[in-house]
Amino acid sequence: MYFGGDYNPEQWPASVWADDFALMRQASVNLVTVGVFSWSRLQPTPDTFDFGWLDTVLDGLHEAGIGVCLATPTASPPPWFTRRYPDSMPVTRDGVRLTHGSRDTYCVNAPAYRAASVRIASELATRYGTHPALQLWHVHNEYGTWCFCAHCAVEFRAWLGTRYSTVEALNDAWSTDFWSQRYAGWDEIEPPRATQYLRNPAQELDYRRFMSDSLLRGYLEQKTVLSGRVPVTTNFVLGDWVPVDHARWSAHVDLVAIDDYPPDLAGRAFSADRARGWARAAGHPDGRWLLMEHAPGYTHTSSGMRRSADSLSTVASVYLDRGATGIMYFQWRASRGGAEQWHPALVGYSSAVFSEAVDLGASLASRTPAVVSADVAVVYDEESMWAWQSPHLPTRVDYTSLVQSWHAALSASASSSDGRPVDVIPVGASLEGYRLVVVPALYLMSAAAHEWLRTFTGHLVITAGTGLVDEHARTTPDSLADLIGATIAERDFSPWLDTVVPTAAGPHPNVTYLPSLDVVPLDGLW
Repeated sequence: MYFGGDYNPEQWPASVWADDFALMRQASVNLVTVGVFSWSRLQPTPDTFDFGWLDTVLDGLHEAGIGVCLATPTASPPPWFTRRYPDSMPVTRDGVRLTHGSRDTYCVNAPAYRAASVRIASELATRYGTHPALQLWHVHNEYGTWCFCAHCAVEFRAWLGTRYSTVEALNDAWSTDFWSQRYAGWDEIEPPRATQYLRNPAQELDYRRFMSDSLLRGYLEQKTVLSGRVPVTTNFVLGDWVPVDHARWSAHVDLVAIDDYPPDLAGRAFSADRARGWARAAGHPDGRWLLMEHAPGYTHTSSGMRRSADSLSTVASVYLDRGATGIMYFQWRASRGGAEQWHPALVGYSSAVFSEAVDLGASLASRTPAVVSADVAVVYDEESMWAWQSPHLPTRVDYTSLVQSWHAALSASASSSDGRPVDVIPVGASLEGYRLVVVPALYLMSAAAHEWLRTFTGHLVITAGTGLVDEHARTTPDSLADLIGATIAERDFSPWLDTVVPTAAGPHPNVTYLPSLDVVPLDGLW
């Protein structure tokens, strides 16, 4: 069971490091993430590397009995890189090229950035691949940086060529006869940058898929040079702005790891069950996953950080009961300066928080990760979440909140009976062993997703907002007819209410259709 957090010793003089190691032992810390934002220290110029300070840190941690999750620092290129390769800086939808001065200033499709990322990862692998402190490789940090530059345009066209083979097939998928958008050749296609009015929703969806695949390629290029005796992963950042299909990515990490900063226990439970669902769907049968980051003793709200009413142990138990193989925080020691200097930490932010951490660490020392088994699941699809954000829709649906509400309702029902957990699963996951599966507002439904639902032999609950379009955002009238035994005769979008007309064939066995987006009790089905 891992316990610890992000450790940034380069922000502090070496005289503080010994104190950190002693405090870590006091808190029973056994793993710290090192090097996430240290590229400018590790490679101060294009042709020089400085690993001396990192040698000292890793040796000291090993002597203290503390393992290391060693990160590649590619989320934040150093100043020399941005000056030498200005075309590697990200470009916004509005065509503004960003400059150095924050984090995530890179274009994942820029050749120079890709080469530099592999180079620093290779240097780290060569020097520390056999270091006795190394327990886990941590590639990058929170993949999710958007870009709309010329490099992206070239790669986007190549990606589309692989996906559709012909421009004619793309025109059909994107419905380009609407608004005279029909393309005559690949070279006419650009990223969905800022434009006069509404963008093409199919193009927008494909660009987000493309960005996910581009970022995944960057991860895999680094993983290739790191793979060896210890697992390799990256930390998934959760949010509706992130262009990453985490369910698909989960097949490429040795351990699913998430960063989670929700303001309440219900949100944490949803994140935990979602991470476990991703892990299982990706072929990790025990569903174990790692909480790589969260805030110690404080929660993040729209107005800033506030002291949590729940103890560290109470919060940790939500994750631990749902299969977490470790509890990690951002960060170990609070920063002296910089943009996140007021972010909470285990050390230097609150003596009460450190005291709680000591108690939590002691309690985890002899604990093993839980293996969770559930017979009820709710479906969460990130591509549908992306599609629900489109401004062309007649109504806006907060898809993630809707699925989370169903998860909370099902979890409450479980707690009131015999405490059975609820899985959050992606489209295509194994349905074996479930007796109830709820599908809220699954906007996108491909033929494969439709067939996946048809194979389920338990009780299936489908809500309004499901199957409105195919994977290319093209409407699919009566796509649910064979499942629910009815067609949608009329749809009122505010509030959402479908008027259904039964078909002669009747519904697929054990299927219930809910014609609104309201979360309703399912006690009779439970």
